[in-house]
Amino acid sequence: MKRLIYADNAATTQLDIDAFEAMKPYLLNEYGNASQPYSFSRSPKTALREAREIIATCINADPSEIFFTSGGTESDNWAIKGMLGGNHTGAIITSSIEHHAVLRACAAAERMGSPVVYLSPTKEGVITDDELRSVITPNTELVSIMMSNNELGTIQPVATLAEIAHKNNAFFHTDAVQCVGHIPVDVMKLGVDILSASAHKFNGPKGVGFLYVKSGTPLGTFMDGGGQEGKRRAGTENIANIVGMAYALKNNVSRLAQNMNHIMQLETRFLSKLNEQGITYVRNGGSNIVPGVMSLSFPEFSGEAILHRLDLLGVMVSTGSACDGDETQVSHVLRAIGLEEELARGTIRLSIGKNNTAEEIDYIAASLNKILVKKES
Repeated sequence: MKRLIYADNAATTQLDIDAFEAMKPYLLNEYGNASQPYSFSRSPKTALREAREIIATCINADPSEIFFTSGGTESDNWAIKGMLGGNHTGAIITSSIEHHAVLRACAAAERMGSPVVYLSPTKEGVITDDELRSVITPNTELVSIMMSNNELGTIQPVATLAEIAHKNNAFFHTDAVQCVGHIPVDVMKLGVDILSASAHKFNGPKGVGFLYVKSGTPLGTFMDGGGQEGKRRAGTENIANIVGMAYALKNNVSRLAQNMNHIMQLETRFLSKLNEQGITYVRNGGSNIVPGVMSLSFPEFSGEAILHRLDLLGVMVSTGSACDGDETQVSHVLRAIGLEEELARGTIRLSIGKNNTAEEIDYIAASLNKILVKKES
């Protein structure tokens, strides 16, 4: 049987077994609708409340500020479209390296009449405070800048950017999908008004996420129907997935320092192996990066070809965002940071997770050596 090594944790993560066990009762036995008043719904209703409390504690929020969604894409869309109101006249500021969930939601808002300004990053992928100050105006209603980039791993100065937005009477949203459960996320310290997260990025189930909305933020209703989620997001709650998400997040946050240290050790080991093997590469994204996310460019090689050859050797990596995995053109993120065409086309993304081992890291490095190092004939 072919060996399989997963190194694409920025795309999705393995479900924690104890999160799965916590989900099972609400899939098999405790399947009552939490909105119903009878006793059979008492357990799901309690689970829903407790999950909200757990998640709020993990990011230093109030439970009333947590709203459950179907994932990061919905959370981003709600954050952007829900802030515009009925007239769609308020201006939005975002960046050119956002996830497509933000970029395409902003494009939709633009078609409805909201002006959108796209900030350019530095060559390391950072959105600077000077860049934001240069374009923000009294008409700016929302600033949306991701907490870390999903391809580069670059961590943005969100607290500083949010402060600038607030001084100009604008609200601030951050897509924290790649950060929640991986690095410390404290909404009070960040000073954000809205924050998006997705469970499958931190070892929870797919198809569920949450949106933090600071108390008093005038975010509109996203889905009309029943009165779920404080009458702001209709639809019967997926209790099993919500419970799994809460358990997975609690697990990761409780072991955050341990996980980060483990992943950083593996990252250092991997890069040392590449250096020892004489492999030429460029790492993109600067120095302030979420642990384990590595955007690596290999001159004179095709990133897509490397991906497929690694796949044949049982190693799973990506060439960029999994959400556009069927696209073959150069990533919009690599274009935005001005990476030269040859390097951009020779780029892969490895993202190490807490379940990876030193043995696996050595195997990936050895596999790259087989692919990239030109042997003398």
